[in-house]
Amino acid sequence: MQALPSALPTVDVRELLAGNGPFGPDDVRAIADSLGTNPATHQALRQTVQELQSAGERSPATSVRLGVGLYLLGRSSEAVVALKSGDGSALALFALGLAQAALAATDEACAAFEAARNSGYPAAACTAAIANCLRAAGRLDEAVAAIDTVAAEDADAAEILAARGALGLETSAPAAEILELLNQAVAADSGQPLALFCLGVLHDRLGDDDEAIDCYQRSLQRYPASVGGLINLGLLYEDRDEFAKAQECYRRILDGLPHDAPGREQAVARARLFMKDSAASGDRLLDEQEQRQRDRLEHIMQLPVSDFELSVRSRNCLAKMGIQTLGDLARTSEAEVLASKNFGETSLVEIKEMLASRGLTLGQFAEPTAAVEAPPPFAEPAEEETELHGLPVTELNLSVRARKCTTKLGITSIGELIRRTAEDLMECKNFGVTSLNEVRERLAERGLRLRGE
Repeated sequence: MQALPSALPTVDVRELLAGNGPFGPDDVRAIADSLGTNPATHQALRQTVQELQSAGERSPATSVRLGVGLYLLGRSSEAVVALKSGDGSALALFALGLAQAALAATDEACAAFEAARNSGYPAAACTAAIANCLRAAGRLDEAVAAIDTVAAEDADAAEILAARGALGLETSAPAAEILELLNQAVAADSGQPLALFCLGVLHDRLGDDDEAIDCYQRSLQRYPASVGGLINLGLLYEDRDEFAKAQECYRRILDGLPHDAPGREQAVARARLFMKDSAASGDRLLDEQEQRQRDRLEHIMQLPVSDFELSVRSRNCLAKMGIQTLGDLARTSEAEVLASKNFGETSLVEIKEMLASRGLTLGQFAEPTAAVEAPPPFAEPAEEETELHGLPVTELNLSVRARKCTTKLGITSIGELIRRTAEDLMECKNFGVTSLNEVRERLAERGLRLRGE
């Protein structure tokens, strides 16, 4: 499959929308492409649209440019108003159709696309837009009839092929037939968003996750991004335990979906639900990984030193010291080992190599020999703090995992919690770094912290 260009030329949005030069479909496409790949373009577009709106009286041609800018920002209702006061050009009519389609005004949008075609706008783009608009409204028979009116010379246009492929998905056409249409569309236009989205859906159904992810990612590079593409891509990322990437997809819906978009409430609700589930799964996965690492370390620590090939001298010295497992060695300092009679540098190198083969080091878990400053004594709360410390620990609204661990440790109040050190909490099974950070954050919200911190 042909890839998108790695770099797109810089687009001067202000010059295109606020300038006096020509402005046509290629310019709109250039802005849309840049919006999908360059975040700075969004700021430039917003600033230019604001300038045009505050300029006072506008010419019909300027109203068209403003309407296009508003549509690209997702402000379709305002775009319709501006475009209706435009110059009635083919571009103005086509952009009006896009804005109306975004508002689910199907009949009005189809009429605008038809008028744009009659005014000289590329027929393939208009026919495909009409078919897509009808398909989105569930009027499949009308969509098929519309696409069948395409002229022979436009039958291989990327927009037409993509529209046919999308209809094939809706009408359960053979997968091979749909795949052929969509691949032809992408061959004609490597960034054709509808074709790439439908390819993502098709590969997803066929179980080819790698190809599906690639197609969804590429479809989202052409602005505006589809809600379906973001949701589907997010779910695929979750299946791979890539929860940060999944949450970024859902966040784009929550932050960027226009307020007047049809079905916005349902789309936002779904994105919020998926975001919450993804965050919970990510935390759960992290805790499970921590537990697996602990279990693996515990298993390694229990391995007997007799399982390893050691010299007679080293084996005898370890036996005299009562060292039977790798864990015993990891808890014994180098100085203690060298203090053993007949234990020299050669034996020391030998046991270090043995420990390294299992990812351990000598004295890794040994008690420090130097005096270690003990955690400061717990300062009893001042009179005004007593009430806060007496609140039940449930007031912190901890997650289920963290709450269960505090229960196991017999912690019932906030005061009892802050008398514990981080090490005390980490001794509880399943209480990992994620849960510890959560406790710290909840305490910090009330101006408190664990003992010794």
